[in-house]
Amino acid sequence: MTGGKPYDNVPGTVIFDAEMSRRGYHLNQFCMSLLKAVNRERFRANERAYLDEWAMSEEQKQAVLARDYNKMIALGGNIYFLAKIFATDGKSFQYAAALMTGMSQEDYANMMLNGGRSAENNRYKGEQSDG
Repeated sequence: MTGGKPYDNVPGTVIFDAEMSRRGYHLNQFCMSLLKAVNRERFRANERAYLDEWAMSEEQKQAVLARDYNKMIALGGNIYFLAKIFATDGKSFQYAAALMTGMSQEDYANMMLNGGRSAENNRYKGEQSDG
């Protein structure tokens, strides 16, 4: 993303804005193709061949193959479109969210049941405490 946006100052946050939408257009279209059973089967049968049918960057294709959802988001993927990938893999949204946060699924679920992630170190960069 280019600098100068008011939300660029939030650490660890990728905002799906118009620029990211353009960047991830083909990645997100690939994800939407997985709504059809025939496409899910084709993808499962040969992931690389199916991905090569889409005008995604090589970096986007590698992120899909690695199931690196954080990277896909950084490359313009929208989490609601990316959900089609983990659903195709038989995984839950909770599983993917835990994976993206580096937590176990149980720890992630407990965190969310206890009010979610702390705001500490998740504020604007200029508002963070030093200690």
